[in-house]
Amino acid sequence: MAKNTSLAEELKRHFGFDTFKGNQEAIISNLLDGNDTFVLMPTGGGKSLCYQLPALIMEGTAIVISPLIALMKNQVDAMRSFSEDDNVAHFLNSSLNKTAIDQVKSDIIARKTKLLYVAPESLTKEENIEFLKTVPISFYAVDEAHCISEWGHDFRPEYRRIRPIINEICRRPVIALTATATPKVQHDIQKNLGMQNATVFKSSFNRRNLFYEVRPKTPNIDRDIIKYIKSQEGKSGIIYCLSRKKVEELAEILRVNDIRALPYHAGMDVATRSANQDAFLLEKVDVIVATIAFGMGIDKPDVRFVIHYDIPKSLEGYYQETGRAGRDGGEGRCIAFYINKDLVKMEKFMQGKPLAEQEIGKQLLLETASYAESSICRRKSLLHYFGEEYNEDNCGNCDNCLNPKKQVEAKDELCAVIETVTALKEKFKADQVIDVMLGKNTATVKSYNQSELEVFGCLQGTDAKTANTIIRQAIIAGYLDKDIENFGLLKVTKKGKDFYKKPTSFKIVEDNDFNEDEEEIIVKGGAACAVDPELYNILKDLRKKMAKKLGLPAYVIFQDPSLEAMATTYPITVEELQNIPGVGVGKAKRYGEDFVNVIKAHVEENEIERPEDLRVRSVANKSKLKIYIIQGIDRKIPLDALAESKGLEFGELLDEIEAIVYSGTKISIDYYINEVMDDDRQEDIFDYFKESESDDINEAIDELGNEYSEEEIRLIRIKFLSEMGN
Repeated sequence: MAKNTSLAEELKRHFGFDTFKGNQEAIISNLLDGNDTFVLMPTGGGKSLCYQLPALIMEGTAIVISPLIALMKNQVDAMRSFSEDDNVAHFLNSSLNKTAIDQVKSDIIARKTKLLYVAPESLTKEENIEFLKTVPISFYAVDEAHCISEWGHDFRPEYRRIRPIINEICRRPVIALTATATPKVQHDIQKNLGMQNATVFKSSFNRRNLFYEVRPKTPNIDRDIIKYIKSQEGKSGIIYCLSRKKVEELAEILRVNDIRALPYHAGMDVATRSANQDAFLLEKVDVIVATIAFGMGIDKPDVRFVIHYDIPKSLEGYYQETGRAGRDGGEGRCIAFYINKDLVKMEKFMQGKPLAEQEIGKQLLLETASYAESSICRRKSLLHYFGEEYNEDNCGNCDNCLNPKKQVEAKDELCAVIETVTALKEKFKADQVIDVMLGKNTATVKSYNQSELEVFGCLQGTDAKTANTIIRQAIIAGYLDKDIENFGLLKVTKKGKDFYKKPTSFKIVEDNDFNEDEEEIIVKGGAACAVDPELYNILKDLRKKMAKKLGLPAYVIFQDPSLEAMATTYPITVEELQNIPGVGVGKAKRYGEDFVNVIKAHVEENEIERPEDLRVRSVANKSKLKIYIIQGIDRKIPLDALAESKGLEFGELLDEIEAIVYSGTKISIDYYINEVMDDDRQEDIFDYFKESESDDINEAIDELGNEYSEEEIRLIRIKFLSEMGN
């Protein structure tokens, strides 16, 4: 009891808090007793205090291993703000010069420093190992410990060297801390750190105050985000994007639409990044647009919304990023925009990595897709993923629970799934189980003679989407299990076997549908995507007449998304038309006059109020990259070298060049095409686009056959559009 009392007094003395949060006190006591400690505590639960307070109490210096330089600086600044002495905490990493390093070492030798933050890369340096052997160490804290596991969302190979180095320096208690770890990742962490016997402290992953929502990602996403932020005036928010380029673009778009926003990503120089972070923390701006490099260790309690522009690569990443909302227990809205093709794109980016890593990455993406597309309670899905049961039928604080779908009886279908998984000897993943049940004679089905099985075709007539839904919801209900160790092989649980012997009611809700391609959405119903379908159809007719008169395919004049935007924001001058996506100065001047006259007449005739306040304008800053690319092409720099110089994938460079020519700028990339393609191949593809009514790449690939690569077709499409339309 005396010890507990003194702990409370130490807490008050060092940090000014009257009480501990959750199981902080038990964790600290366990570490003070010299025991290895594993802490699984969601973002905002107070992880840092679990090693900061014992470090101040114990003899010697605590070594805190942390993955990010920005995170270390924040932690050190925070510790210094609680203490009278700046020497109480230091960091040791590549950002320090020799004088600064000498000062750090001198303070540690003088026993003034209680916490030393090091990056795993710094810990492995021979001179640092030799130095640490000479000083008394209280314990080791491994922060963001999920970085140890390949199954974690931020795998860092250097983290796997931590245990051997600790053994070399000197054995002391280890505390490993993470905000996101599935049972599989937890096992990996304990095994790699040699702490299987550690006392485990697990807090609930349920953040009751967070509202989870997944929205379809449409071509209007920028406008949707602007509209949402403007409805949250004065509130703080974070928007996460996967690419640095998108971060820069979106931050600029928000600013020109009168939203106080700044970008943040690892490619920016340290001073700018730090200044932008401080501006957000000090509320000089409301919104930070960032890659996942932002937010680790940022303790801003009143972030009211977290928006994912792109769905993250894993549910751990998603959970950690959403966890930055509502840390003060107040409102926190988590909105993710999702379209299935984004995951397909991410899977492509994994090519070239080791096969095992690709397989793990695919599994993590499948889990993300499952979460996004499922119609069951978001909370239930998330908590199940992290090994925690949630028994409420309706959480009342996610989109699926507030708009529940009708339930459908699927008892017989679940029996068929269990029977098929058993017949396949629990050696296959969900997609293979579904192929067998639907009676699909794929190459894998043939190679294993699975069409001979009695269960082959047992759910013929059911679609793959429904079969997937049954499997997902059966896993969450505990009838099936996914063996993550073996890349997601399906197993039947005891509960599943009991169900099969004596079936009871099993109701499912259909998944949400996010699988349509952006292009398909526009082609199938561009008018439906536009605010004014009538105007959209008028503009489409005008484009058709103009195309016929000029002898051009219609898409060369303006693409469907541009017409849809015109039928939404009503540009009535050629200057305003230049703010429409896909319309540059050249295209606006060449074809625009007839279009703006038609729009103006339509606006006047129908007395339409134009949504000037929400017009997503073209962005001046965006042109920097475009100008760089145009100048590079003028100087005949090879396109692959051009992409490399800007840190772009080759496909991303082609995206930029396509945007340039679609906007009406004439460029010539013949110098590059002639290097990589012979004349006959060029001619075949060029002739195809001359005859085709669509510029769709997938249609071109189908028509031209597999002998032409997607890159070749895109290069010639750029040449065609530039020569014929600009």
